[in-house]
Amino acid sequence: MKEIVYHVAITLDGFIAHSDGSIDGFPMEGPHLPDYMEALQQYAVAIMGRKTYEFGYNYGLEPGANPYPNMKTYVFSQQLSLQPESSEKPPEIQTVRKEFASAVREIKAAASGSIYLCGGGQFAGLLLQEGLVDRLILKLCPVSFGEGISLWGSQNSVLSNWQLVSQKAYSNGVLLLEYSRS
Repeated sequence: MKEIVYHVAITLDGFIAHSDGSIDGFPMEGPHLPDYMEALQQYAVAIMGRKTYEFGYNYGLEPGANPYPNMKTYVFSQQLSLQPESSEKPPEIQTVRKEFASAVREIKAAASGSIYLCGGGQFAGLLLQEGLVDRLILKLCPVSFGEGISLWGSQNSVLSNWQLVSQKAYSNGVLLLEYSRS
């Protein structure tokens, strides 16, 4: 089975976004960006929840388009409907409506490489509860939001121990931290 990597930017106070889902305040440029773009090329599959997928609409993503064309992409949602405008062009992503844990296990078993858990916090927390998150890569950013969407959403009742694998500091204050499950 391939590993699921939760690769996400996080504030000093533990948030991956503001309460409204926006990410204003995270550094969008800087020396950490080339490493992130290179890391994205290493993933074979992307998984995410509906809110994370729809967040891309704010940046020009068209419904049904794949935000990560180099990856097979799955969006987990009971509500998302990606009806193509014409039957000639089906959506570039797959919407998963069945029970998420078994579907994720099937994806892990079939994936040709590592799986990028793109978010968000609530979906990541559900995967953590099921023991399905294998590695964390946190871009710890030198900002505080005070409130917002936490790393694991409201699913914080699971005790998890992580082992620091590597760290890298950037001149703009971003710290890249990589952890594996211990």
